[in-house]
Amino acid sequence: MQRGIRFDGRPVWAEIRLSALTHNMKAIRRHVNPKEGRSSSGRPPRKILAVVKANAYGHGAVPVARALARAGADWFGVTCTAEGIELREGKIRKPILVLTGFWPGEEKHLFKYGLTPAITRCEQLRMLERAAARARRRIKFHAKFQTGMNRLGLSPSDVPCFARTLADCRHLEFEGVFTHFASSEVFTDDRVEQQQRAFDDILEHLRRLGVSAPLVHLANSAAVASRPETWGNMVRPGLVLYGYHQSYEPPALTAQANANLPLQPALALRARLISVREIAPGEAVGYNGRWVAQRRSRVAVISAGYADGLPRSLTNKGRVIVRGQFAPLVGTVSMDLTTADVTDVPEVKVGDVATFYGADGNATQYVSEVAAQLGTVTSELCCAMGTRVPRFYLP
Repeated sequence: MQRGIRFDGRPVWAEIRLSALTHNMKAIRRHVNPKEGRSSSGRPPRKILAVVKANAYGHGAVPVARALARAGADWFGVTCTAEGIELREGKIRKPILVLTGFWPGEEKHLFKYGLTPAITRCEQLRMLERAAARARRRIKFHAKFQTGMNRLGLSPSDVPCFARTLADCRHLEFEGVFTHFASSEVFTDDRVEQQQRAFDDILEHLRRLGVSAPLVHLANSAAVASRPETWGNMVRPGLVLYGYHQSYEPPALTAQANANLPLQPALALRARLISVREIAPGEAVGYNGRWVAQRRSRVAVISAGYADGLPRSLTNKGRVIVRGQFAPLVGTVSMDLTTADVTDVPEVKVGDVATFYGADGNATQYVSEVAAQLGTVTSELCCAMGTRVPRFYLP
C-alpha cells in the first residue's frame, strides 16, 4: 500500500500503478511479436491498439493513455467521439479509432480532432464522403464486419455494396478492416473458428472486388493472450492492459493464460475507517438489518459505498483488508458507506485503511477475484468506480 498519499476530503481513493500498465503493455508487445523487429518474411511487427474506452476501464483515460503511449502503444481505441476528443485535449497524438463509429452531425469532430471512425453500415460511407467533400479533406476509416456477434457491423452480404460505394468516395481512405469475437475466452466450442472463417471469406470477397486495407485486426484480450492464429497485423488488447485475464472455459485455461502472458493488476481501491463501535449479540447492522451479530462484535464503518463502485451485491458476502488481514463485509452495502466485522483484527482504530482491491501487507484481493465471486466480469467492476473517487497515479 502506498503510504505517501495525502489529500483533503472524504477518504476514499484509487491508486493506479503506471509501472503495472507499462509492464502489461510491453508483455503484450513481446507476446504478439515473439521476435521484435521485422520477421524473416520482411513483415513489420504487429501493431497494438490499446483500448482505453470507458475512462480506460475506470482507471482514467488520459493518464493511462499517456503511460501506454510511452510504453509503445501504436493506436488507441475509444467508444465515441467524446472519448476521442478527451484524449486529444490531453495531448495524445497517436491514431485514435472510434470503435462504434459516429452519429450524424459528429463528422466535424472527426476532422477537427483527427479521429478515425469505424464504418458499420454502408450508408455511413456516403455520409462521411459528403462531410469530407464539404471540408475539402480526406479522412481515413476502418470498416467493421459482423461475423457472429450480431451487434454492430456490416454483414457479409454487404460486401458488394461496400465496394461499390467506396469506389465513388474519393475523399475516403480505407485504412483498416476488423471484426469482434463474441467469446474468444471459450475453448469448449468452435464459435471463434466460425467467426474467423467468416472474416477470412469477407477479406477474400473484398480482394476479388479489388478492395483491401493495410490494417487487419480481430484479436481482443483473450484472443491476444491465447489465439495467435487471430492476431492479424494489429491486435486490440483491453482488459489485459489493466492486469486481468478473462475467465476461460474450461477454467484450467485461465491459469495457462496467466503463465503465457503474466500480468500485473494496476488498480487498488482504498478507503478509511471513519467509525468503530462495539455491538452486542443480537444487534443488527445497516439497512433492513440484514446482518445480526452472533457475538459481541466490533463493527467498522468504511467511507465507501456503491456510488464509489462497490457492488451492492457484496452485501454480507464480500471482504476487505484491514491491517493486512481480511475482515468480512457485513450488512447492506449502501450508497456512501460499507461496514465490516473487524472483531478478529487486533488494534483496529478510526483512520485505518481498508483495501477493497489491491494489496496490504501479505494480503491481496484483486478486482478479478471479486468479480468471480459475484459471477460478473472484471471490467464491470473496474468501470463502476465512481467519478467522485480521486485517482492517484503512482510510479
